[in-house]
Amino acid sequence: QVQLVESGGGLVQAGGSLRLSCAASGRTFSYYAMGWFRQAPGKEREFVAAISSSGSSTYYTDSMEGRFTISRDDAKNTLYLQMNSLKPEDTAVYYCAAGPVARTVVSGTRIDYWGQGTQVTVSS
Repeated sequence: QVQLVESGGGLVQAGGSLRLSCAASGRTFSYYAMGWFRQAPGKEREFVAAISSSGSSTYYTDSMEGRFTISRDDAKNTLYLQMNSLKPEDTAVYYCAAGPVARTVVSGTRIDYWGQGTQVTVSS
């Protein structure tokens, strides 16, 4: 079992920044590809970013590339999402996820573990 706990969400003005963290416990964090998803009110959950187990490859939704940066610190068993130039449409609950390989995380076809989510609200 892997437990994932997100933190770092909150209220920020448009143009501001936030850094989300996802602390993992349980089985070896470094075995897993990791990702971030988000779900806005009334919308389906969508992929945001992913990182391979080695950390050598990263993947982003086109609309977020250049504004968001995913990273991992395996020594701390922690995944991060640095979000800059935030927009009101980035308002959502953000979830971290763990899967066996990056492509299944990106596609959402196999996610082994989910966190409980952290709320991000961007005011205009």
